[in-house]
Amino acid sequence: MIHKVTIDHREKAYALLKADADKILRLIEVQIDNLTMPQCPLYEEVLDTQMFGLSREIDFAVRLNLISEEEGKSLLENLERRLNILHEAAQKSV
Repeated sequence: MIHKVTIDHREKAYALLKADADKILRLIEVQIDNLTMPQCPLYEEVLDTQMFGLSREIDFAVRLNLISEEEGKSLLENLERRLNILHEAAQKSV
């Protein structure tokens, strides 16, 4: 029973972190589409703040052994890759 609970907690932790990464992506999409361009200091500040917060969440989950370091790194890298695609698309439309 303990093993199943541990797996459930790990799956839930990963799902929550992935949802937070998706929220950051949506926030940046809205910012690019409606508010500011990627060269704007506000854009940079929001992105940096959100990425820092997510990295701290991931670090906490790793320290609790809810996700592996590799899973955390993969989450951040995937988000960064998706954000770069958004940024490049915004640059092309300028």
